[in-house]
Amino acid sequence: MGRYLLENPRELVSLSFFSDRYQSAKSSISEDLAIIKRTYEERGTGLIKTVPGAAGGVRFVPYMEPAEAQEFIAEIQTLVSDDDRVLPGGYVYLSDLLGSPRILRQAGRLITSQYLDTPIDAVMTAATKGVPLAQAVANQLNVPFVIVRDDAKVTEGPMVSVNYLTGSSKRVEKMALSRRSLKPGSRVLIVDDFMKAGGTIQGMQTLVREFEGTVVGTAVFAEGRSTVRLLDDFTALLHVETNLDSGQPILVQPGNYAEEIYGQGEAQ
Repeated sequence: MGRYLLENPRELVSLSFFSDRYQSAKSSISEDLAIIKRTYEERGTGLIKTVPGAAGGVRFVPYMEPAEAQEFIAEIQTLVSDDDRVLPGGYVYLSDLLGSPRILRQAGRLITSQYLDTPIDAVMTAATKGVPLAQAVANQLNVPFVIVRDDAKVTEGPMVSVNYLTGSSKRVEKMALSRRSLKPGSRVLIVDDFMKAGGTIQGMQTLVREFEGTVVGTAVFAEGRSTVRLLDDFTALLHVETNLDSGQPILVQPGNYAEEIYGQGEAQ
C-alpha cells in the first residue's frame, strides 16, 4: 500500500480498492494505513490525508518539512555559488543541476509543498530548460505537463499563439501551445528554471487565459536581479545576482520559498 500511494500521489484511493487488491478486511486496511501515515509523517516523506464518506478514501500528498527544505536549499545554494557558473551576459549555468534526478526530485517535492490542498490540472513550462523541473513537479502532483514553444510545429496540430513583451530586451516575442495540449478551463501551475523580469512567465499566463484557464501559481528554481519586474506573485527557491558592483562574480541567497510555502521568512 505504501508503494502504491508513493507511485500515485494525490490520487484518492478508496479502502475498498485496497481491500480487494490485497484480499484484506477494511478494518485491517485502516490499521495498516494508520501505520503508513505515522511513518511517512515521522520521516518527512509526506502526508496521508483521509476523505470521509462513501465516496472517500485516502490520498498521499508529497510534502517537505521545513528543516529538510532548509538543508536542501543550503546545498543547492552552495552548488550555484560556484564562480565558474557565470556565463557571458550575466547568465548562470544550471543545466547540470536541472539534469540531476535527485535534485529535481527534491525541488519537485519542495515546490508542490505549497499546493497541498490546491486542485491543479496541469503544469506549464517554456521550452527547453524548464522542462526537467516541470516534469519533476508534474510527477509529484500526478498531473500532465505542457510545453510552450516559440514556434508552431506541424506535428503539434492547430496552435494557440500569443505575443508577449520581454522584460529585459523590450522585444515582442511569440509563444504557442497546441490546442490539444491543454483542456479549456484548466487550473495551471507555471514552472520555469530561471526568471529575471518575468516576461516569459507573463506570456504563459496570457496563454493560459486564452484557454479560459486559471493560473494557480508560479514557481521558479532561481530568480535574478532585474531593473524591471513584470510580476511579483511567484515562488523562487534561490535568488541569484551577477554583474555585482562589488566585483564578485555571483551572489546566491535563499529565495522567498520559506515565506511562500511555510508562511515564514526563514525555514526553521
